[in-house]
Amino acid sequence: METKHIICLLAVCLIIAIPLLFVKGEYEGADDMGTEAVEETGYHPWFHPIWEPPSGEIESLLFALQAAIGAIIIGYYVGYFKAKRELAQ
Repeated sequence: METKHIICLLAVCLIIAIPLLFVKGEYEGADDMGTEAVEETGYHPWFHPIWEPPSGEIESLLFALQAAIGAIIIGYYVGYFKAKRELAQ
């Protein structure tokens, strides 16, 4: 591995580790905090979802499926352009 890859890997590890080391207490999701802040202002939504998942597990499954599809698409294009660049040389 090149030195720049090792440096980038260490930087990513530090970015992940530093908040975990210095932030004490429970970690709350930002979605919950944002929802609470908006509800305190008295805001009421203009519309409601057409369909809500019957459980949190299904909602998590759909979110993971969406992330996987996105990762597949991004991975395909990264691989495609990398192979195209290597073949051009």
